[in-house]
Amino acid sequence: MKKSLAVLFLGFLMSCAGSKTPSEISSGAAPAVVPSALAPHVEAVRQQFAPDKRVALFDVKTNGIVLTGETNMPAAKTALLERLQTAGISFQDRIQVLPEAGLKDNHFAVVTLSVANLRSEPQHPAELATQATMGTPLRVWKQKSGWYLVQTPDKYLSWVDGSGIKLMDETTFATWQQGEKLLYTNPYGFAYAAPNTQGATVSDLVYGDVMVLKSQGKGFHEVSFPDGRTAFVSSTEVQKYTDWAATRQPTEQNLVETGKRLLGLPYLWGGTSFKGVDCSGFTKTVYFMNGLVLPRDASQQVHVGELVDTKDGFQNLRPGDLLFFGSPAKDGKNERVVHVGMWIGNNEFIHSAGRVRINSMDPAAPNHDASELKRFLRAKRVSPQASLIDLRTASLFQ
Repeated sequence: MKKSLAVLFLGFLMSCAGSKTPSEISSGAAPAVVPSALAPHVEAVRQQFAPDKRVALFDVKTNGIVLTGETNMPAAKTALLERLQTAGISFQDRIQVLPEAGLKDNHFAVVTLSVANLRSEPQHPAELATQATMGTPLRVWKQKSGWYLVQTPDKYLSWVDGSGIKLMDETTFATWQQGEKLLYTNPYGFAYAAPNTQGATVSDLVYGDVMVLKSQGKGFHEVSFPDGRTAFVSSTEVQKYTDWAATRQPTEQNLVETGKRLLGLPYLWGGTSFKGVDCSGFTKTVYFMNGLVLPRDASQQVHVGELVDTKDGFQNLRPGDLLFFGSPAKDGKNERVVHVGMWIGNNEFIHSAGRVRINSMDPAAPNHDASELKRFLRAKRVSPQASLIDLRTASLFQ
């Protein structure tokens, strides 16, 4: 399970230094205070604006009367300073508001690899936090040693190696977004240097990769990647993005059929693509393929949608409902959601555990999963309105 393609920027979107000169603000005549007087106000603002650090950055610390750190939310900083001024507390403001000046207006990026690995820290050995497929637009906040702190359309914050993205300023990004897009619809394949599947490849491709259409020939589309490379893709393996988005129907049948297309994929912590999925990466990918964007992690997905009554069994569940597993709140400890799967009917659910597989809640079934039944918490039904982004109406890649 992952702890706690295609996104928006505007919101669907959207998880890895020069610095601005800090301003110093004082509330005036109020006396200096002990360091602890600032901390409760910082925490209150953090809880208001950034209760989930995976999707909002408010890393502010206190050192005496000095506020240090950074945030990507100007409104959060403003709220903190106003709060301290109202309380009559003296302080010095050295909080940096991102994006940092060292990016030189390159506040946007687009993924250039078939699947880019986004990590929890700016280094390759760090935990794989999530993935983003080619063409995914990213918001860029800062850089460190060739790595960039980015935010995906589902708002997830993480670090990406600069070799996997194309940095863009606002004008360049707008130009890229205006290009006519193609979406790769095969689970896995290749883009070629010439209109010939026997020749050299330019890149591998996975379902959800987005490219710009340059021209169309016999059996192939010529495409361009975000970094300017050109290639040829079999015409039978791509679809115009606008056509793809318009034909998405997240029905019970389609969700189940899509889930079964992923059967056997290996479990990969942090994976959200046909190269491997963790539990929430699996449900996220299934819903994306049907035009809806879910939050990244199981502990975030559990807060989406309508609760389904399972007090007396699973008879109220419908195919496509999400099942959540973990440990309930007990003895002063908070609930922990650690796994998610999708109901497919007939007392069965599909999930990524070792590999994408189907298990049953029925103790008499040969594929019964007793451990998951024991730690079942609740189920949610996700409507298009409850998703983070409905790709049928949002302009994620346009």
